[in-house]
Amino acid sequence: MTAEIVYGKEIAGMIKKSVVEDVKIFTDTTGISPKICTLMVGDNKPSRMYMNLRKKACDIVGIDTEQINLSDKISEKEFLDIIKEKNQNKIIQGILVQLPLPDHISKTKVFETLNPCKDVEGLTPYNMGKTMIGDEYLVPCTPLAVIKILENLRYDIMGKHVVIINHSTIVGKPLTALCLQRNATVSICHVFTKDLVPFTKKADILVTAAGVPGLITDQHVKKDAIVIDVSIVKTDNGITGDVDVEKIKEICSYITPVPGGVGPVTIACALENMVKTMNLSSMEKT
Repeated sequence: MTAEIVYGKEIAGMIKKSVVEDVKIFTDTTGISPKICTLMVGDNKPSRMYMNLRKKACDIVGIDTEQINLSDKISEKEFLDIIKEKNQNKIIQGILVQLPLPDHISKTKVFETLNPCKDVEGLTPYNMGKTMIGDEYLVPCTPLAVIKILENLRYDIMGKHVVIINHSTIVGKPLTALCLQRNATVSICHVFTKDLVPFTKKADILVTAAGVPGLITDQHVKKDAIVIDVSIVKTDNGITGDVDVEKIKEICSYITPVPGGVGPVTIACALENMVKTMNLSSMEKT
């Protein structure tokens, strides 16, 4: 039996429909036209593509966007000063810092500087800490998208074995917390894991975000597992993820494609978080 392909567009559409209603309520209640600011340093093409897709989604739901593209020569102090200015700007309800950042700009300092109430991606120490203790409000968007996909499949992860190939603060660590809070058993693999197969072969749910095309093949996947491919890698043959779909499609039960799987849901989750920062920002003013 061939795996069912889980396209993110339908799930994203449901989230966007709810966001449209929430934005209208916010605007009608406050008289404020919501606006989000994105800061990007340098010219990373995948980041630019994602940023433009997010802007289109904002346009659809009625959220205005300000995109600021900065030279990769900007100093850390100059960049932090811009964040501080946006923190204080009452017209801006949410801020997104597009990753990756140049090596000379500390990601830690950036997210320590960002106002947690305007933290659309849930990456400040305050919001990340809340996610880790089970207070899920401004949750990192990609891990949240994985949970939304599983919920859409009506798949209860309680007692299931989730294997995550990624240990970053953007994906692996917060996703681990979200899964543990739903009583799953979680294993984390990463670049220093010596042999993936003994881990991945036991996974009821395999989430991969390694950025290595063709990494996951039939030898890695358990019968009827759910495979969620978070990676987006640009190759000579186009955009791909970690999973060799042709080799595993007869083994797993569900699989997300790249592109068109997790990506649209991640963007929709960012929109959902924007509504939350709008509400928090509004409360800050009262």
